[in-house]
Amino acid sequence: MIERKQLKDRTQVTFVLPAHDPEGAVSVVGDFNHWNPAAHPLQPQSDGTRAASVSLPAHTSHSFRYLAAGDYWFNDPTADHHDGTNSHIHT
Repeated sequence: MIERKQLKDRTQVTFVLPAHDPEGAVSVVGDFNHWNPAAHPLQPQSDGTRAASVSLPAHTSHSFRYLAAGDYWFNDPTADHHDGTNSHIHT
């Protein structure tokens, strides 16, 4: 699930996944963090999910994917668009 919160000239985007699906560590990686898996690991939340937030410029588009343990890459089914390889979000 993707949550958005409009700020002045930015959008806070929060990427949310269930606590154990998939198992192990998961990071959100994309053009906004130079595809660096260490930049935005999803952290456990009090509601039983795990999440990572990123502040992005408003009115922009970004490519991203999730990277789970075992080099398992996957897309977000709730993304705004998919291009066959990546998920895309519009702020």
